[in-house]
This record gives sequence, structure tokens and C-alpha cells, in this order.
Amino acid sequence: MRLVLVGWGAIGAEVARLLAERRAPVNLVAVGLRDANRNLPCPILTDPDDLAAFRPDLVVEAAGRAAVLPWGRAALMAGADFVPASTSAFAEDGPLDALLAVARAQGRQILIPPGALGGIDALSAAARLPLASVTHEVTKPALAWRGTEAETLCDLAGLRQAQCFFEGTARHAAQWFPQNANVALISALAGLGPDATTLRLIADPAATANRHRLVAIGEFGRMEITLDNLPLANNPKSSALTALSLVRLIENRTSHLVI
Repeated sequence: MRLVLVGWGAIGAEVARLLAERRAPVNLVAVGLRDANRNLPCPILTDPDDLAAFRPDLVVEAAGRAAVLPWGRAALMAGADFVPASTSAFAEDGPLDALLAVARAQGRQILIPPGALGGIDALSAAARLPLASVTHEVTKPALAWRGTEAETLCDLAGLRQAQCFFEGTARHAAQWFPQNANVALISALAGLGPDATTLRLIADPAATANRHRLVAIGEFGRMEITLDNLPLANNPKSSALTALSLVRLIENRTSHLVI
């Protein structure tokens, strides 16, 4: 399979490393970057319009929300399926609607990875019947929320117990707390959508990992899934599971057994 990665930050580089280590049947034919002056093991693309020349089967974005629309459009037009890791780009309907129009016209797919979340397959399956509610809680160590709007909503340094400082829709959470927008949009797209999915953001001085807790209720029954994610070794702001979920998705595209 001919793969193009867009972005060579902590996640993109880790995905490439794991694919090579696991000897996945994948040919990394190019990497999309803004800066061509990098020493990488494959050609560098700085212009999405040049993507078609590399004949990709799959294009995986891990470069930030600004990269999703131009690289996604170019990937789909080039006959590739597109995987956006920066689902925060879909906090507004415009970018997703635009890419879906191209995907339909080209007969290609936009594949949303689960990222740092688990149970997204179950949530998406449950949504085939009516859902009554989906609540997504994100708990982080109190000081991990520094530099965000949380600083204006609670005393992060003075907390002695867990405090929920935001409760609202996934869309509002993605807009006000963009560093959590990817997971907010993933759970929303899998279930009730960004305006009907409830996000609760919690600062906990006793927390040692980033916790995601999904609770969904509907005609299928009730599900509750909790994950405590450890960070990437070379980037504490990203969960290791985010890179692993991309590796799984890529390998599933080449495997005869898909789970």
C-alpha cells in the first residue's frame, strides 16, 4: 500500500517508526510538510497539489486542523482515501461537508480514527438505533490545563479535589478548548453529533494520566468505557494511543484479518 503521511511531529514520526518496526506491508512514498528543509527517509511534499504524482492509496494527516481541508481534498481528488487525525477541523460543518462532497464524487472514503478514545466502534454501532444521551468526560491533572480557558474558570494551582470547570456541547468544547477538540469531535461524530453530545472537562490534582470516560444510553442499552492514557514518550501533550490507533487503521487496510 502506498502511504503518504502529512506531518512529521511526535505522532507522525511515531506512526512511521512503528510501521517500520512492525514490518507492515506499507510503502511510505512521501511526507507532507510546510518546510522542505528536513532530513527524512522519503520525499517531502510542501504543496498538496503535487500529491497525485505519488499515486497514494491512503493519506494520513497528523499535522493540525489547518492541514485537513487542503490535504484532504487533494488526497480524495488523487484517488486515495483520507484519514484526518485532527478532527478538530470539523468543529464547524463546512470543512466536513466540503470533503464529503469530494469523497462522494470520487468514490473514496474519509476514515475517522478513534484517536485517544476506545469504544468508538461500539458507540457508532449503538447509534444505528436511537441514542438518548452521550456524555464524554475528559479528566487531566490540574496543571495540565494551564494555558487554556480553564485558568479563568478555576484555581488550577489551588485545587484540592477534582473540579468540573466546563460542561456543554462537544461543539462548544472544541471551540473553547481546541487542544481537546479532536477527541470531542470523534465521540460526537460517532454518536449524536457535536450539538447533542455532552462534554465535561475536569481538572484533578490527584490525576496522573489523561482519563476519558464515555457513557452512552439508548435503545441498544447502556455503555460506559473508561481509559487512562499515558503520553507519548517524546511528547507529553499527545497520548500514545493516538499514534497506535493510526497504526492499527493503516495495518487494517493491508491485512486479511481485520479486528
